Amino acid sequence: MLYARSRAMPASFAALAVSMAVIWFLARDRWSEIPVSLALAVAVAVTATGLSGQDVDLDRTAAIRWLPRRGLHLLLIGGLGVGAVLLPRLWEAERVPMEIIVRNTAGLLGLAGLAAVLFGGAFGWTLPLLALVVAFVVMMASSGTDTVNLVATWLFQPADVATALWTAVVLAVVGFGGYAVYGARR
Repeated sequence: MLYARSRAMPASFAALAVSMAVIWFLARDRWSEIPVSLALAVAVAVTATGLSGQDVDLDRTAAIRWLPRRGLHLLLIGGLGVGAVLLPRLWEAERVPMEIIVRNTAGLLGLAGLAAVLFGGAFGWTLPLLALVVAFVVMMASSGTDTVNLVATWLFQPADVATALWTAVVLAVVGFGGYAVYGARR
């Protein structure tokens, strides 16, 4: 319980519930890839603000191993994001394939972990939201199918685009591994 409070999890859960309700309301007529990607990015961003505790030095002196705890924390964030996105599937006729949801969740979790390692746990939200903004701007600016464009817009690509899948896998491995091993920056 102390771990949850030190990571601001109650506030993150409240922010997650409010933000998902707003996104569901705004996208109630069409729950497609773009609202799903937006919901996942927001879900990861609001819950990733607690990727470090109040005192990083205190966390580093703990007698327990942090690697599994950090990994489980990221998996919990991913589970909450997937759950928030899958809930509308109960009443929506249009359904986004699970491959897209899992791919985007893995990539966004990797970005959150990478942001925590690079900038600190309180800034775990920065890279997932930056990736969403970049993908949206590039998607609106051009519709090319070159590799750079596919990498930049990996969040909005269909499930059968291998470049988007590999982008998400690389982000997930680097970010998840980096955060699990090194933890948040001081």
